[in-house]
Amino acid sequence: MGLLCACKRTTLKDGTTVSLLTFLLLSILKVAVVLVILLTAVAYTVLLERKVVGRIQNRWGPSRVGPFGLLQPLADGIKLFLKEDLMPTGVYRPLYVLAPLIALACALISIAVVPFGADIHVKGVDMFQIADLNIGLLVILGVTSVGVYGIALAGWSSNNKYSLLGSLRATAQVISYELALGLSLVGVVLRAGSLRLRDIVNVQSTHGMLSWNIFGGFQFVAFFIYLMAAYAETNRTPFDLPEAESELTAGYHTEYSSMKFAMFFMAEYANMITVGCVATLLFLGGASSPFGNLFPAFGGPIVQAVLPVLWFVAKVFAFLFLYVWVRGTLPRFRYDQLMGFGWKFLLPLAIANIIVTSLVLAFHG
Repeated sequence: MGLLCACKRTTLKDGTTVSLLTFLLLSILKVAVVLVILLTAVAYTVLLERKVVGRIQNRWGPSRVGPFGLLQPLADGIKLFLKEDLMPTGVYRPLYVLAPLIALACALISIAVVPFGADIHVKGVDMFQIADLNIGLLVILGVTSVGVYGIALAGWSSNNKYSLLGSLRATAQVISYELALGLSLVGVVLRAGSLRLRDIVNVQSTHGMLSWNIFGGFQFVAFFIYLMAAYAETNRTPFDLPEAESELTAGYHTEYSSMKFAMFFMAEYANMITVGCVATLLFLGGASSPFGNLFPAFGGPIVQAVLPVLWFVAKVFAFLFLYVWVRGTLPRFRYDQLMGFGWKFLLPLAIANIIVTSLVLAFHG
């Protein structure tokens, strides 16, 4: 049977013919590596936040577990795994268990269409992107929108008024800011003429920073809208109303403990990383160098394969650092300010940006 599988061959969309077994093994290996890297990045994003906020507040942050506190995420994971998994008596058990799974699954799936390196193929398999789709941007928007079902079901199934209020706030917040976020990306799509993420990156890779949508594409207004909407979409300060501790105890995960709570925690930080990846792809040139073709290519094929990944990681890291910086600097909005900012300011601004971008492209086209 194994010999039969090895003999079967499949033709990829770029015309390369490979054995089906080789294609499957490389694809599974690629998915496993990306998943491990993402989960490790989630753990150390938590450490980054705790250390940076600690410095902002003139304290050390985690420093006891491991050198410079580097093993703190491991200690936190072990603690959450070993804690008792409580099941309150009044919850609706099927949805109570399913909710954190939905939230985490949606947070992890969306990374599948992100190209985080150069367009390099081995045996016909793209080494730096799990799935290269023509509608990659729509897939990310769709999957991340479904993630709010996990929050809504968690609040309802917990049979707790604080959880329900938190989930209702999250649902209203995501619906409100999803409009502005989606509209802010229309200008980028118009400029690239494609929803494929590699095409959007290629448009920005010619002249380095001068080709990036935020600078050369004059989409700095769209980037501001995306940034504000992304904070609200991921329930982060100053838009963290769904889990406002002073009002709702812990919001939609008040009744959760142990690994179920950890799943919501991981989903939030995985969404932060995804938002940073999308911002990098759409506005900051993706894995392309900020210097463009100013410097000739150097090093062997390994260096030329790894260097774009390093550029991509550096840009995402800068975006995450901005996330943490905002948390340590700004106070939380009131709920009426939150909704008013989304509907009365960001939404009209996003529509105006589409109109101006369309006119400019029409006149220059």
